Amino acid sequence: MNRLQAFLVEASARVPSLRERLAAAGLEPGEVTSFADLARVPIMRKAQLVSLQQQCPPFGGLLGVPVRDLERIYISPGPIYDPQGPVADYWRWGEALAAAGFGAGDIVVNAFSYHLTPAGMMFDSALRVLGAVVVPTGVGNAELLVRAMKDVGVTGYVGVPSFLYSLVEKTAELGYRWHEDIKLRKAFVTAEKLPETLRQTLQDAYGISVLQGYGTADAGCLAYECPSRTGLHLARDVHMEIVDPDTGQRLAYGAPGEVVVTLLNPTYPLVRFGTGDLGIMVGEPCPCGRTGPRLKGIYGRTSEGVKVRGLFVYPSQVRELMARFPGVNCYQAVVTRDDSFKDVLTLRLEPAPGGPLPDTAEVIRQAKECLRLTVGVEIVYPGTLKEGDPILVDERKWD
Repeated sequence: MNRLQAFLVEASARVPSLRERLAAAGLEPGEVTSFADLARVPIMRKAQLVSLQQQCPPFGGLLGVPVRDLERIYISPGPIYDPQGPVADYWRWGEALAAAGFGAGDIVVNAFSYHLTPAGMMFDSALRVLGAVVVPTGVGNAELLVRAMKDVGVTGYVGVPSFLYSLVEKTAELGYRWHEDIKLRKAFVTAEKLPETLRQTLQDAYGISVLQGYGTADAGCLAYECPSRTGLHLARDVHMEIVDPDTGQRLAYGAPGEVVVTLLNPTYPLVRFGTGDLGIMVGEPCPCGRTGPRLKGIYGRTSEGVKVRGLFVYPSQVRELMARFPGVNCYQAVVTRDDSFKDVLTLRLEPAPGGPLPDTAEVIRQAKECLRLTVGVEIVYPGTLKEGDPILVDERKWD
């Protein structure tokens, strides 16, 4: 609490909009002497961040340093501009990777994208701080990547869990023997759900220890698993609350609610930032010895957004996409998972009566541009979709 109070005093002196938010709650920065005081500050949700950045580009008046002092500026869906300050391991993933066993001597595939969004550099910088060698790949070209894994002796993986499983499958297709030809035995995954069945398969059949973390493009690392796997420990410089999504009131341990975080980050001091994720906190000590509260898990979204292969998709984006195809009478975006644990986004399209069928190749091309995801297209019979049906449906089943 003492650190938080000192941080708010310092950050408010440099970020007028933060000072204004505190004043609207009847608080001076130095008067926040308890977490109950902090809870008086209204939650700032992601949609508000988009609006603020539009009103006061590029960072909505929330930046705590001059723009010239930044190292990088990223563009996340929204669009939202995410700053990276001049600090080693700025996004704080180093402690999470260290808990998963990564360190000097490791050669690690980084399967997160380095393009536009910050995930690639988040993990690249964290791995370098730990002394690991990074193989920057992004997602794709699995055959080339598997050959490289064998040739350079890759020992670790960071990325989404479904792509890790794709690499395991590709290894067998290429005729390699996993235990003899591949050294990869540790993985850290995030950005999509990790089914326990997949984790167990990777552990039992391939000897890969898989731990997971939780974070956002705006805030970086928020929580991560230790080898005990009894929840996710809060990352340093993160104060987390679970609140009622409707009232904003803080909830007790064990109750599901929205994850709200305050970051002690002088470059970008997000205070009571609502992630829109549905989580549960627990307070009992972890078997690993840590005694702080833990995030039991993330159980979905409190808003209408759905995460697909690490990126959020919103109904508004689907509407924007389909407005480009006036010959489509009704439409629906459906998220499923295939047998390889990969997310699949399919657009179900119902042509207008008597009209031509939509050009599926053009729909796929435009979807890649609008949603930044590869989609499937299914043409359905007239009457299959009804007015009032949800635009975005998540049919995935979890353990």
